[in-house]
Amino acid sequence: MIRTEGLSVNYGKRTALRDISLTVPQGHVTAIVGPSGCGKSSFLHALNRMTDLIPGASTSGRIIIDDQDVLSRDCDVSLLRRQVGMIFQKPNPFPLSIRQNIQLALKEHGQPTRVELEAITQQVLESTGLWGEVKDRLHHSALKLSGGQQQRLCIARALALKPRYLLLDEPCSALDPIASARVEELIASLKREYTLLIVTHNLAQARRISDDLAVFWMQDDAGVVVETGPTNKVFSTPTNPITAAYLSGSQG
Repeated sequence: MIRTEGLSVNYGKRTALRDISLTVPQGHVTAIVGPSGCGKSSFLHALNRMTDLIPGASTSGRIIIDDQDVLSRDCDVSLLRRQVGMIFQKPNPFPLSIRQNIQLALKEHGQPTRVELEAITQQVLESTGLWGEVKDRLHHSALKLSGGQQQRLCIARALALKPRYLLLDEPCSALDPIASARVEELIASLKREYTLLIVTHNLAQARRISDDLAVFWMQDDAGVVVETGPTNKVFSTPTNPITAAYLSGSQG
């Protein structure tokens, strides 16, 4: 599982997250909700150390993934990012063919045979529901796909590296309702094999697709967690007044 203990993230002198202790159960979909600016995306980026790429950013506390503190000096960051895949708010396929989008990362992480490359490509496109839509045009540019197809291609690209965890940062916010529904169906199917953590502003979506919920909030100019628990329980009987107000729509 993923577990954070006292995790804080700073960008220069600004504290984005303060003292976040949160457990993401294995094989579950955990949704993170909260108003804009409360550090939800910063939390995701810290988990596979994408914050390392931001000048002036610093992270403290502990992030335990598969019993290893990934903030330790001996952590293999390249391996970490292979095991903890990231899907962004806006689909970001490479300006290459559909086939190359899947196979480029595979080639960089090893030298599989052509037969293996084609087999993995078909497998991940099938798992994301894309194979039937694109199998006859794998040589076409990925940029010609619809927004929803591009997002599913990005998920397929992440799955090709056989991660254990998927982090999804508002994966449906740039999509229309029909495309969003397809991505939600995909997320539901993936939890049989992966542990997923999704940031979303859509409370109805969080309620539909997640097993567990974490509510982030701003306190003293930093993001904190105000409540966590099984999604149905948090929505039906929240224990924190902030959670109750936010989920009812009277705050946030």
